[in-house]
Amino acid sequence: MTRRRENINPNSTTRTKIKAETGKWGEVKAAQKLGIEWLSTGDGFTWLSKDMDETTARALHGWKMAQEKIASDLYDLIVLDEFTYPLHFGWLDVNEVIAWLKENKSPMLHLIITGREAPRELIEFADLVTEMKEIKHPYEEQDIPAQAGIEF
Repeated sequence: MTRRRENINPNSTTRTKIKAETGKWGEVKAAQKLGIEWLSTGDGFTWLSKDMDETTARALHGWKMAQEKIASDLYDLIVLDEFTYPLHFGWLDVNEVIAWLKENKSPMLHLIITGREAPRELIEFADLVTEMKEIKHPYEEQDIPAQAGIEF
């Protein structure tokens, strides 16, 4: 089924982050300056979580928010940042997510999913898969800490 796309701003995007809601990383600030809609959920790094049930619930809430945006057919591009983690940790069933996307994602929507440990099924489903590999990093090589405006 092809959906009509009327009165849509060709520059409209949304990005759903499954990271700390209070984070003010450089990418958040840049998106705000560019007028890009930004939705956040999550409570930070999973390995620092003091309440994994809450962390899981926030990630599931992020998927619900993403589903609403994806199904709305109002966007040309949606980025689900770090979305591979809820799949990798088993908080979401990868086959259910893929089935939902097959049924509800417009063929005109560019959906970008980022994160490490992407499940094999997601890789097979995707049109394009890129793997970033650290070759050299100033933190590791020169003991230079994260820098404002670059890493956060």
